[in-house]
Amino acid sequence: ILDGSKGLNKAVRETFGNYCVIQRCQWHKRENVVSYLNQSDQVIYRARLQSAYSEPLYEEAKRKLIAISNDLNKINRTAANSLKEGFEETLTIQRLGLAAELGRSLSTTNCIENLNSRIETYLRKIKYWKSPEMLARWVAMAFIEIEPRLRKINNYQKLYLLRNALKSELKIEQTMVA
Repeated sequence: ILDGSKGLNKAVRETFGNYCVIQRCQWHKRENVVSYLNQSDQVIYRARLQSAYSEPLYEEAKRKLIAISNDLNKINRTAANSLKEGFEETLTIQRLGLAAELGRSLSTTNCIENLNSRIETYLRKIKYWKSPEMLARWVAMAFIEIEPRLRKINNYQKLYLLRNALKSELKIEQTMVA
């Protein structure tokens, strides 16, 4: 799950290569698109984009987003171009057929941002790191302190569906081991 940063996107693709399936943050995309609009249009298009991203079926969500893009082309081409950029990646969770089960937790970067902000509370006052190992120890300590207060992914019991969908998407066959 990425926020659209080109650097993060490149790093993930270089690291995972052909085993990479990216879900772009729908919240960041929505807010980025409406930022190009005037105040009265922002309210309308924020609701329309939210409605499209809330669709559990890929084809229906895509149809709504294309209609929004066509309408945006008439009033603000920059907003329309913003919506088109990374378009398919914002619908990955729908394409995998998991929007109803896991979409609430896996369609935005909220879980990552929450973790980052909690780590920051432990590390923000430290201005000098003597070594990368020191940083790693402090981050590990922060994770240990934070873990009991983290919430589980909604419907975490159905994460096996994500594994199966990714295996199918990436055409991975798992062999049984002992």
